[in-house]
Amino acid sequence: MNTTLMNNYNEILTGRRSIRYYDPSVKISKEEMTEILSKATLAPSSVNMQPWRFLVIESDEAKETLLPLARFNQSQVETSAAMIAVFGDLNNFDNGEEIYSKAVELGFMPQDVKEQMMAKLSGYFSTLDPEDNKNYVLIDGGLVSMNLMLAARAHGYDTCPIGGYEKDKIAESFGMDKDRYVPVMLISIGKAANPGYPSVRLPVEKVAEWK
Repeated sequence: MNTTLMNNYNEILTGRRSIRYYDPSVKISKEEMTEILSKATLAPSSVNMQPWRFLVIESDEAKETLLPLARFNQSQVETSAAMIAVFGDLNNFDNGEEIYSKAVELGFMPQDVKEQMMAKLSGYFSTLDPEDNKNYVLIDGGLVSMNLMLAARAHGYDTCPIGGYEKDKIAESFGMDKDRYVPVMLISIGKAANPGYPSVRLPVEKVAEWK
């Protein structure tokens, strides 16, 4: 790999910290946030259905709604440029036709292959166990969330993934269908007010084995 690219990649990975306090004066424009989210969505997903959905919570009013749902993460909610709620859409196959038609339009897939795939996927999703469907969107949601944090770091921002919040209430609190949208995590984003603490990682020898 190119040395410069490798150094940039290492800096993005090793420089990331889970931040608790942000500089409240720092805001992220809608244009730049859109760019970060666009890069995040390059993550892989099951049969490319891209089930992730993002709720960017940045206004004072929206943060007030979130505060009681994230009681143990008040500092991130109050000081971050935004809190991004990542959801998984259980009805993600509704977008299958659009996704696969675009692939044909761009020359990524022949029309006949698209038609075959859509017929197979239609049958598959019509009989897919709801619990399996939920598991798939949670996995895909985790992939896009990590991509989002890396994209944010590449733009010079800091993040913190948050799992401790009222998952059973967040969708409804923001006018979303709680039976359709599965909460994956919250991600705070902004400029760190302090460096944060580095954390220890187990050695590869402890977490991997070769056969």
